[in-house]
Amino acid sequence: MNGPEIQVDVAPGLTLFVPRVRRAGPTALRVDGKATLGHVVESLGVPLTEVGALVVDGREVAAGHVPADGESVTVRPVERPQRVPGAPLRFLLDVHLGTLARRLRLLGVDAAYESTDIGDPALAARSAAERRVLLSRDRGLLHRRELWAGAFVYSTAPDAQLDDVLDRFRPELTPWTRCTACNGPLHPATKAEVADQLAGGTRRTVDVFARCGDCGRAYWKGAHHEQLETIVTRALAQFAR
Repeated sequence: MNGPEIQVDVAPGLTLFVPRVRRAGPTALRVDGKATLGHVVESLGVPLTEVGALVVDGREVAAGHVPADGESVTVRPVERPQRVPGAPLRFLLDVHLGTLARRLRLLGVDAAYESTDIGDPALAARSAAERRVLLSRDRGLLHRRELWAGAFVYSTAPDAQLDDVLDRFRPELTPWTRCTACNGPLHPATKAEVADQLAGGTRRTVDVFARCGDCGRAYWKGAHHEQLETIVTRALAQFAR
């Protein structure tokens, strides 16, 4: 290729997406003189969902900028907290992020989840139709054009995943208000209303219940409540910092 040559510097937070030879600072890159800077960055492996600013020779440019010979490009990560204009902040998680989805719901965050693999096109289409931020560790999925908004989940550990999403988007937290099974709203319920879901010991010892307005599942402070309380307390403390 005899097209323009530019210098590209990918910020440290994004270097996991690019080849190792481009992780140590600015490197030369030949372009065709027609592709936009957004396409160039994606061709290096960086999803545009992770890019906060594209800076050319000290000035910020749009992804549609066509780089010229000799330009120096810096690719910066998204600023935190990230604002997502145009719709209430809510999420869609792919099949591999079930634990993260349940933890977000525990905190009252609207988090839809696909428990089966419906395919990348369908996930991206649902993100667009419902205006949800798609959370995924699938880099290819985050490159899809029909995606409304997305974010890469950087860790494989549930605690770190939750910390990262909360730090990046700062969603409003209203713990204990959503069904962790289906994402529906929880409402107070009497013991009589949920009696058919209770074992004998629970029926005798527990008096406070909630029930999902969508799927009808009953909730109460059971054997795992202390573990769930720890997750909630940790998340609220993170927001207090």
